[in-house]
Amino acid sequence: MLDVCLLGTGGMMPLPHRWLTSLLMRYNGSCILIDCGEGTQIAMREKGWSAKPIDVICFTHYHADHISGLPGMLLTMGNAERTEPVKMIGPKGLRRVVEALRVIAPELPFTIEFHEITAPEEEIAFDGYRLKAFRVQHNVTCYGYSMEIDRAGRFDAEAAKSLNIPVKYWSRLQKGEIITKEDKTYTPDMVLGPERKGIKLTYCTDTRPVRSIVDNALCSDLFICEGMYAEEGMEEKAKEHKHMTFYEAADLAKRADVKEMWLTHYSPSLTHPKEYEEKVREYFKNTYVARDGRTVTLKFEDQTG
Repeated sequence: MLDVCLLGTGGMMPLPHRWLTSLLMRYNGSCILIDCGEGTQIAMREKGWSAKPIDVICFTHYHADHISGLPGMLLTMGNAERTEPVKMIGPKGLRRVVEALRVIAPELPFTIEFHEITAPEEEIAFDGYRLKAFRVQHNVTCYGYSMEIDRAGRFDAEAAKSLNIPVKYWSRLQKGEIITKEDKTYTPDMVLGPERKGIKLTYCTDTRPVRSIVDNALCSDLFICEGMYAEEGMEEKAKEHKHMTFYEAADLAKRADVKEMWLTHYSPSLTHPKEYEEKVREYFKNTYVARDGRTVTLKFEDQTG
């Protein structure tokens, strides 16, 4: 299961009831944060989620509304007595930007491991899941992210028995391990059925609609996408500032055949984005104009219900 919370939905500047865009995910004891604008910590506290377990922090780009909350977040993590390393992922220049921000957070009880992305696409494997960064089109270098949790086939106990595989190796094989003992080798494919459908989430913001979003969001269970503007006549402004309208985001969701889309990253001038939900659903039915704190638990197919 993957817990997902859209901590904030604002773009450019926070409003009294709208923090800046940030996404927090929890999986198997680990937390992954994407973007950390001003107000992210407050949004987390309002939700009751802790900053201490955050192991990975990803950045789409380095505009202030996506990273200005980082120094305080790091200090809070340090004050919670975190000692494990934190991995940070982002476009080229990540180390320089973070170290500049750390002038006001110089002493931390944990190390930071930097992973700078330079290719148009890059996949990074973690324990139990994969993160894929893909370049989008903003007025600075910017990336979207997909998180995928793969799921192995069902364990076939009868097959294991028929092959005389010792029971003590079953759990290791189920986790994908290859076991060699003396003159025998046991491989997961000997005891696992066909791979089952996993979980996929895609997040992108601050971009024009481009093909890379469709390709990487394909068949996502949840697609979280910027919708900077909803009002009529904002198409040219969206093009000028390299952002999207609700309806351009909905077109991407439809083309990518996603299950559900949440809109986020609203312009400060868009004071009541929820008013446009029914209209955007004419373009993609399963659209939600998200509010701060919107949360869902994504489950594997046979866990739903």
